[in-house]
Amino acid sequence: MGYRRKCNQRTGWLLAALLLLAGSGAAAHEPQRNILAEATAFMEAAAAEAHGAGFEVSVSAGRLDDRLRLRACEEGLEAFNAPGTRTAGNTTVGVRCHGPVSWTLYVPVQIEVRGEVVVLGQPLPRGSVLQPSQLRLERQDVGGLSNGYLGDLEEARDMVLRRALQAGTVLTPQMVEPPRLIERGQRVLLVAETGTVAVRVQAEAMGNGALGERVRVRNLSSQEIVEGRVLSHGVVGVSM
Repeated sequence: MGYRRKCNQRTGWLLAALLLLAGSGAAAHEPQRNILAEATAFMEAAAAEAHGAGFEVSVSAGRLDDRLRLRACEEGLEAFNAPGTRTAGNTTVGVRCHGPVSWTLYVPVQIEVRGEVVVLGQPLPRGSVLQPSQLRLERQDVGGLSNGYLGDLEEARDMVLRRALQAGTVLTPQMVEPPRLIERGQRVLLVAETGTVAVRVQAEAMGNGALGERVRVRNLSSQEIVEGRVLSHGVVGVSM
């Protein structure tokens, strides 16, 4: 009973604090429709930017407590990302006023984002190199895809599956990796460039690497170990 009484007291204090933000009974109040409209417009723009032009975005704001009375914001409302704000599904957006009386409110919103995502067209084993003929685009609500998605067939082309997947699986960035162009222990061509001069020597890769990744190699002539960037299959470049 003591715990319940404390919870009720805290709830009452919170509600009282919100109501007191309005000041005196004669003060002008910020219409709730303005707060909801600000939160909705902000999240519509944020979601559209995050997902791109090919996705349809629909945002609906949740209800606020009818007893809530906030002093009118003369300097204009400002919406912002609250901690943990997402750009799809259920989330929260902050709305604040800087004057004449400062206050901050968090508005629950639901964001529906529909667009085409890359789906596996057939079952494939781990290590498969993806080709467009094995994939298709499928229109979905991406709000439930908490691990992200791939939205372009070209983005998935030549990527390698990290594990076996069934047909109909929506591909996420965690399911694929770039193809390895360098394997540990492989003989590679080390290209060292300085200005207009380029020196090419044989080297041994000391790790695996995909295009653009950095990898350490051992110069087979000098035995010196250097770090370079994977340029293509079997080629590592360093700048001198």
